[in-house]
Amino acid sequence: MTTETTSARARPMGVEQRQDMIIGVVIPLILEHGRDLTSKQIAEACGIAEGTIFRAFGDKDTLIKAAVDRYLDPLALRTSLRSIDHDLSLDDKLKAVFGLLRERFTGVIRMMSALGTPGPPPGRRAPDTHEFAVVVGELLAPHADELRITPEQVAQFARVVAFASAIPAFGESIPFTTDELLDLFKHGVMEG
Repeated sequence: MTTETTSARARPMGVEQRQDMIIGVVIPLILEHGRDLTSKQIAEACGIAEGTIFRAFGDKDTLIKAAVDRYLDPLALRTSLRSIDHDLSLDDKLKAVFGLLRERFTGVIRMMSALGTPGPPPGRRAPDTHEFAVVVGELLAPHADELRITPEQVAQFARVVAFASAIPAFGESIPFTTDELLDLFKHGVMEG
Protein backbone atom coordinates (compact mmCIF):
# COMPACT_ATOMS: atom_id res chain seq x y z
CA MET A 1 0.00 0.00 0.00
CA THR A 2 1.37 3.39 -0.96
CA THR A 3 0.51 6.68 0.56
CA GLU A 4 0.32 9.84 -1.40
CA THR A 5 2.19 12.77 -0.02
CA THR A 6 1.50 16.31 -0.97
CA SER A 7 4.11 18.94 -1.06
CA ALA A 8 3.65 21.99 1.13
CA ARG A 9 5.56 23.98 -1.39
CA ALA A 10 3.58 26.58 -3.28
CA ARG A 11 3.21 26.30 -7.00
CA PRO A 12 5.79 28.51 -8.74
CA MET A 13 4.58 31.80 -10.20
CA GLY A 14 5.15 32.87 -13.76
CA VAL A 15 7.23 36.00 -14.38
CA GLU A 16 4.18 38.24 -14.94
CA GLN A 17 2.43 36.90 -11.84
CA ARG A 18 5.58 37.46 -9.78
CA GLN A 19 5.97 41.01 -11.15
CA ASP A 20 2.31 41.73 -10.43
CA MET A 21 2.64 40.50 -6.85
CA ILE A 22 5.81 42.51 -6.23
CA ILE A 23 4.31 45.70 -7.67
CA GLY A 24 1.23 45.30 -5.50
CA VAL A 25 3.41 45.10 -2.38
CA VAL A 26 5.78 47.89 -3.47
CA ILE A 27 3.17 50.62 -4.04
CA PRO A 28 2.40 51.18 -0.33
CA LEU A 29 6.11 50.90 0.46
CA ILE A 30 6.89 53.69 -2.03
CA LEU A 31 4.19 55.85 -0.47
CA GLU A 32 5.78 55.28 2.94
CA HIS A 33 9.51 55.38 2.09
CA GLY A 34 9.78 57.12 -1.27
CA ARG A 35 12.96 56.53 -3.23
CA ASP A 36 14.76 55.55 -0.03
CA LEU A 37 13.01 52.19 -0.21
CA THR A 38 15.59 49.39 -0.21
CA SER A 39 15.53 46.12 -2.08
CA LYS A 40 15.85 44.40 1.32
CA GLN A 41 12.62 46.07 2.51
CA ILE A 42 10.89 45.03 -0.71
CA ALA A 43 12.08 41.44 -0.41
CA GLU A 44 11.00 41.18 3.24
CA ALA A 45 7.57 42.65 2.51
CA CYS A 46 7.10 40.30 -0.43
CA GLY A 47 8.48 37.26 1.39
CA ILE A 48 11.02 36.63 -1.36
CA ALA A 49 14.78 36.80 -1.82
CA GLU A 50 16.32 40.05 -3.07
CA GLY A 51 17.62 38.21 -6.12
CA THR A 52 14.04 37.45 -7.14
CA ILE A 53 13.34 41.19 -7.40
CA PHE A 54 16.30 41.66 -9.72
CA ARG A 55 15.38 38.64 -11.83
CA ALA A 56 11.85 40.00 -12.20
CA PHE A 57 12.73 43.64 -12.90
CA GLY A 58 16.45 43.99 -13.53
CA ASP A 59 16.90 46.79 -11.01
CA LYS A 60 15.07 48.74 -8.32
CA ASP A 61 14.47 51.79 -10.54
CA THR A 62 12.68 49.66 -13.13
CA LEU A 63 10.50 48.19 -10.37
CA ILE A 64 9.68 51.65 -8.99
CA LYS A 65 8.80 52.90 -12.48
CA ALA A 66 6.51 49.89 -13.03
CA ALA A 67 4.82 50.48 -9.67
CA VAL A 68 4.33 54.19 -10.38
CA ASP A 69 2.98 53.43 -13.85
CA ARG A 70 0.43 51.05 -12.36
CA TYR A 71 -0.52 53.47 -9.59
CA LEU A 72 -1.02 56.32 -12.05
CA ASP A 73 -2.85 54.26 -14.66
CA PRO A 74 -6.24 55.98 -15.15
CA LEU A 75 -8.01 52.70 -15.93
CA ALA A 76 -8.96 52.07 -12.27
CA LEU A 77 -10.54 55.53 -12.00
CA ARG A 78 -12.45 55.09 -15.25
CA THR A 79 -13.66 51.67 -14.14
CA SER A 80 -14.88 53.12 -10.83
CA LEU A 81 -16.61 55.98 -12.63
CA ARG A 82 -18.31 53.55 -15.00
CA SER A 83 -19.56 51.53 -12.03
CA ILE A 84 -21.51 54.47 -10.56
CA ASP A 85 -25.19 53.56 -10.55
CA HIS A 86 -26.90 55.32 -13.46
CA ASP A 87 -30.18 55.36 -11.51
CA LEU A 88 -28.80 57.71 -8.84
CA SER A 89 -29.92 61.32 -8.58
CA LEU A 90 -27.74 64.05 -10.05
CA ASP A 91 -26.64 65.03 -6.53
CA ASP A 92 -25.56 61.49 -5.71
CA LYS A 93 -23.78 61.05 -9.05
CA LEU A 94 -21.86 64.30 -8.58
CA LYS A 95 -20.92 63.26 -5.05
CA ALA A 96 -19.64 59.90 -6.29
CA VAL A 97 -17.65 61.48 -9.16
CA PHE A 98 -16.21 64.15 -6.89
CA GLY A 99 -15.27 61.64 -4.19
CA LEU A 100 -13.48 59.38 -6.68
CA LEU A 101 -11.61 62.34 -8.19
CA ARG A 102 -10.45 63.67 -4.83
CA GLU A 103 -9.28 60.20 -3.79
CA ARG A 104 -7.42 59.77 -7.09
CA PHE A 105 -5.69 63.14 -7.02
CA THR A 106 -4.79 62.90 -3.34
CA GLY A 107 -3.10 59.59 -4.13
CA VAL A 108 -1.27 60.97 -7.17
CA ILE A 109 0.03 63.98 -5.22
CA ARG A 110 1.06 61.67 -2.39
CA MET A 111 2.97 59.40 -4.80
CA MET A 112 4.74 62.32 -6.46
CA SER A 113 5.67 63.75 -3.05
CA ALA A 114 7.00 60.38 -1.87
CA LEU A 115 9.21 60.21 -4.93
CA GLY A 116 10.30 63.83 -4.69
CA THR A 117 8.92 64.49 -8.16
CA PRO A 118 7.73 68.08 -8.65
CA GLY A 119 5.59 67.24 -11.67
CA PRO A 120 4.50 64.25 -13.71
CA PRO A 121 7.03 61.43 -13.73
CA PRO A 122 9.57 61.62 -16.56
CA GLY A 123 8.46 59.82 -19.70
CA ARG A 124 4.82 59.72 -18.61
CA ARG A 125 2.44 60.74 -21.37
CA ALA A 126 -0.26 63.29 -20.74
CA PRO A 127 -3.48 61.73 -19.44
CA ASP A 128 -6.35 61.25 -21.85
CA THR A 129 -8.74 63.69 -20.23
CA HIS A 130 -11.13 63.44 -23.17
CA GLU A 131 -12.01 59.85 -22.31
CA PHE A 132 -12.58 60.87 -18.68
CA ALA A 133 -14.97 63.63 -19.82
CA VAL A 134 -16.82 61.15 -22.05
CA VAL A 135 -17.27 58.66 -19.18
CA VAL A 136 -18.60 61.32 -16.81
CA GLY A 137 -20.61 62.93 -19.62
CA GLU A 138 -22.42 59.64 -20.26
CA LEU A 139 -23.18 59.32 -16.55
CA LEU A 140 -24.59 62.85 -16.33
CA ALA A 141 -26.31 62.99 -19.75
CA PRO A 142 -29.76 62.03 -18.38
CA HIS A 143 -29.55 65.16 -16.21
CA ALA A 144 -28.53 67.60 -18.96
CA ASP A 145 -31.67 69.68 -18.42
CA GLU A 146 -30.65 70.20 -14.78
CA LEU A 147 -27.23 71.61 -15.75
CA ARG A 148 -26.15 75.08 -16.88
CA ILE A 149 -23.22 73.60 -18.83
CA THR A 150 -22.66 70.37 -20.75
CA PRO A 151 -22.03 67.16 -18.82
CA GLU A 152 -18.51 67.03 -20.30
CA GLN A 153 -17.80 70.55 -19.03
CA VAL A 154 -19.06 69.51 -15.59
CA ALA A 155 -16.54 66.64 -15.74
CA GLN A 156 -13.65 68.99 -16.51
CA PHE A 157 -14.64 71.52 -13.84
CA ALA A 158 -14.95 68.72 -11.26
CA ARG A 159 -11.51 67.50 -12.30
CA VAL A 160 -9.95 70.93 -11.82
CA VAL A 161 -11.56 71.53 -8.41
CA ALA A 162 -10.75 68.02 -7.15
CA PHE A 163 -7.15 68.32 -8.32
CA ALA A 164 -6.68 71.72 -6.71
CA SER A 165 -8.14 70.46 -3.43
CA ALA A 166 -5.62 67.59 -3.42
CA ILE A 167 -2.61 69.94 -3.58
CA PRO A 168 -1.48 70.45 0.02
CA ALA A 169 -0.86 74.19 -0.44
CA PHE A 170 -4.50 74.63 -1.49
CA GLY A 171 -6.29 71.81 0.30
CA GLU A 172 -4.65 71.97 3.73
CA SER A 173 -4.52 75.70 4.50
CA ILE A 174 -8.30 75.81 4.89
CA PRO A 175 -9.38 72.18 4.57
CA PHE A 176 -12.69 71.45 2.89
CA THR A 177 -14.61 68.22 3.07
CA THR A 178 -15.79 66.60 -0.13
CA ASP A 179 -19.35 67.57 0.81
CA GLU A 180 -18.38 71.24 1.28
CA LEU A 181 -16.55 71.40 -2.05
CA LEU A 182 -19.35 69.53 -3.76
CA ASP A 183 -21.96 71.91 -2.37
CA LEU A 184 -20.03 74.91 -3.70
CA PHE A 185 -19.38 73.14 -6.99
CA LYS A 186 -23.01 72.08 -7.55
CA HIS A 187 -24.39 75.54 -7.07
CA GLY A 188 -22.11 76.69 -9.83
CA VAL A 189 -23.26 74.09 -12.35
CA MET A 190 -26.88 73.33 -11.52
CA GLU A 191 -29.86 75.39 -12.68
CA GLY A 192 -31.80 77.36 -10.04
